Amino acid sequence: METKRIVFVGVGGQGNILASRLVGEACVAAGIPAVVSEIHGMAQRGGIVETDVVVGDATSPIVSSGEADGLIGFEPSETLRALNKCNENTVVITNVQPLPPFTVAIGQGSYPDIDEALDLIRARVRSLISLDGNELAEKAGNPLSLNMVMLGALVGSKVIPLDEGALKETIAKSTKQAFLESNLKAFDFGVSASRVG
Repeated sequence: METKRIVFVGVGGQGNILASRLVGEACVAAGIPAVVSEIHGMAQRGGIVETDVVVGDATSPIVSSGEADGLIGFEPSETLRALNKCNENTVVITNVQPLPPFTVAIGQGSYPDIDEALDLIRARVRSLISLDGNELAEKAGNPLSLNMVMLGALVGSKVIPLDEGALKETIAKSTKQAFLESNLKAFDFGVSASRVG
């Protein structure tokens, strides 16, 4: 089986770790080998969180520079920061809704221009899918379902060998039932956005 390396990046509290774990669980349930690695930054304080998912015949869960087949960015500046993981064949899926760090909020830093950041990313990779994941999560009825939107976009992009049904089944088994309807709606919005993006 062909190996696919996916990097998830975001800010603490966006659901990045749950998203990568769900991909790993869905792969295993579908009989696809997968390993997941988590790199926690200062997640509790809105810091960087990165997780790697390697699907297929591989023994290391780490995605090195230039190895990513897919980069899933929950926050645009974090997507830009992780661009070194990409190569000319990488598919990048990024949320365009910024979550500026504390230093920007107190005036000690500046946030990159979103359009310029997207242009930089687009110039370095095979494909860029940009979407307002926060808006789609709100539309689904749960502002905390950004991670489900991003999972839907990943599956819709066909970067990994998982179909929608396999991941939806894992979401249904592994997330809180109280949020199931909104999670599945958010997932569907992500799938649709990836196909028009």
